[in-house]
Amino acid sequence: MTHANAENFFAPRPRPDAAAPSAFGDRYVIQELVKALIPHPGGLRRFSVMRAIRAERGRTSRPISLKFEAEIERAFRSSCANWSGGKPPETGNALFYRPEGKAGEVWAVYADRATAWLANSADIR
Repeated sequence: MTHANAENFFAPRPRPDAAAPSAFGDRYVIQELVKALIPHPGGLRRFSVMRAIRAERGRTSRPISLKFEAEIERAFRSSCANWSGGKPPETGNALFYRPEGKAGEVWAVYADRATAWLANSADIR
């Protein structure tokens, strides 16, 4: 490795926007989350979200990976406005949030932002 190659290797790379992941897999998982949460304005428990997405993947014959729940939770955290376990997204346009005053792990979606995101993601394809 030459000096020039080392500089390129260690150069900081631009961070993708947390609210709109660049990887297709994350985009698809976020789309699944939005579709599962939009019909429920008060939010759903984490277990119910996982069950709904698992059922939808079964209907569409999409494979369910061994790390299914980790994928879903990572996508939710990456665009959640008030995730208690980590730093919230830097942008103010997070798609998901955890409703205040609800017992247990409840996930919800900002419906207006989610419909705009779905329309935008449909234009990208």
